[in-house]
Amino acid sequence: MVVIRLARGGAKKRPFYNIVATDSRNRRDGRFIERIGFYNPVATGNAETVRVAADRLAYWQGVGAQLSPAVARLVAQSNKAAA
Repeated sequence: MVVIRLARGGAKKRPFYNIVATDSRNRRDGRFIERIGFYNPVATGNAETVRVAADRLAYWQGVGAQLSPAVARLVAQSNKAAA
């Protein structure tokens, strides 16, 4: 099953997450199918916190991909901020 979830990057104490579409059997930071966006929880000033490619997200959901709870929360937050 394809799942859309966070893959951690960045340095120690400086997390950075990619929002990726991947097979649910793959490791968290392992192989993925497509990078859909990012989440930067330590962004300051004018730096962008969340970016999601809405068209690619809609495509993956259309073919049956499931959102992880964290990604669902970020997508809802992103949509609310854009409106």
